[in-house]
Amino acid sequence: MKIMNGLRQRIAMTAAAVILFITALMWVFPSQPASGANTGSVYVIPVKQPIERGLTSFMERGFKEAEKMKAGLIILEIDTPGGLVDQAGEIAKLMKESNMPIVAFVTGEAASAGSYIALNADKIAMAPGTMIGAAAMVDGSGNPIEDAKLVSWWKTTMASAAEASGRNKEIAMGMADVNIQVEMPEIGRTKGPGEIISLTNEEALKTGYADTIASSTEEVITWMNFSTQDVFRMEPTFSEKLATFLTHPGVMTLLLFIGIAGVIIEVLVPGFGVPGILGIAAFVLYFFGNYVAGFAGWETWLLFIIGILMLAMELFVPSFGILGIIGSISLITGVVRAAYSTSHVALSLGIAVASALVTIVVVALVFKERGIWRKFILNDSLTKEQGYIPNEDRDSLIGLIGTAITPLRPAGTMEMEGRRLDVVTLGGYIESGSRVRVVKTDGTRIVVEEEKG
Repeated sequence: MKIMNGLRQRIAMTAAAVILFITALMWVFPSQPASGANTGSVYVIPVKQPIERGLTSFMERGFKEAEKMKAGLIILEIDTPGGLVDQAGEIAKLMKESNMPIVAFVTGEAASAGSYIALNADKIAMAPGTMIGAAAMVDGSGNPIEDAKLVSWWKTTMASAAEASGRNKEIAMGMADVNIQVEMPEIGRTKGPGEIISLTNEEALKTGYADTIASSTEEVITWMNFSTQDVFRMEPTFSEKLATFLTHPGVMTLLLFIGIAGVIIEVLVPGFGVPGILGIAAFVLYFFGNYVAGFAGWETWLLFIIGILMLAMELFVPSFGILGIIGSISLITGVVRAAYSTSHVALSLGIAVASALVTIVVVALVFKERGIWRKFILNDSLTKEQGYIPNEDRDSLIGLIGTAITPLRPAGTMEMEGRRLDVVTLGGYIESGSRVRVVKTDGTRIVVEEEKG
């Protein structure tokens, strides 16, 4: 009996020791979620548009929200043809200053400045059928930039980003410079002068420019050892969606057309109100879209307001067109400065102006009686009711006979059917009281000769 009691005591003491040991381990090494070894939510930011100021503003908001919610991972879903190099630099700076791990997940193409953004991430994942590279600098028309200093700077910038993440900097340089030669033995390729490097997902994986190939964002999250149950996907706000729509080249051209035609028609044919309201509304939408997208600043709004005020004053203040010219210049300057690209807005503005001119001419012809040009036309007429007698058809006087009431030397006055007429002879002298016949008329001249017999 004593032996049994002792055995029970030993078992109880052993069990208590095991429980205490397990509790201590759990205190020192807290358990991880079953679905992932890392804690924290995952914040997904889409990068699926040209790289410009609007995208930078969008990503700034995304990084702030991710930091506010203390996200454990940021994933950038990249599918972009590239864009402005300076804005890619701003986005890269944003990524470097973040204390959260960042994965660039290439879902389409990471071309040009898009490849630079991907290279600044901590990890790069690529979906099947995607590409990265082709980062040679081009101008607004798509032509290669051949300025040696700019090419050298961009090549060095790309190489620095690749080197910082432990990738072969020579390949990054080959993405940016067409003139150098780059050996890529991992994929059996050699880039020669005149070529530019772009890599498929498989080539990127072999050369170290991709860390994994994934079919979905969830697969990337699992690969990074995070839970797929706590994922927040950033969505554009209503104003950002509206700005994207309003800054579409086709919509932008339509807004400029309505704005130009509406304002000018209101100036030329005042009194309607509708064209002016539509024109101003179109300009407001144009500037609003570019402002929200990040292309336009407060100075463009100021130029717009000055332009509209000057055009409105032209209706009431006699300035011989000076106010109208100043207003037009201010408005056009604001339009150009507010746009994403000078070349893009030049095309849109050209199409809009040409279309607006046709519309303005048609409206001017239809409503010519109400136009502003009536200020420059004498509309008063000299009527019989006011005591004025218009010039008659003097050819009807030819052959008629009257009496010279003054000597004709050769000019003088004759009387015919109770009317006094200034006449002139063919060159001879005719005494007063003589009978004379009208032989011809020449404009306002009445030529007579003496009636013989």
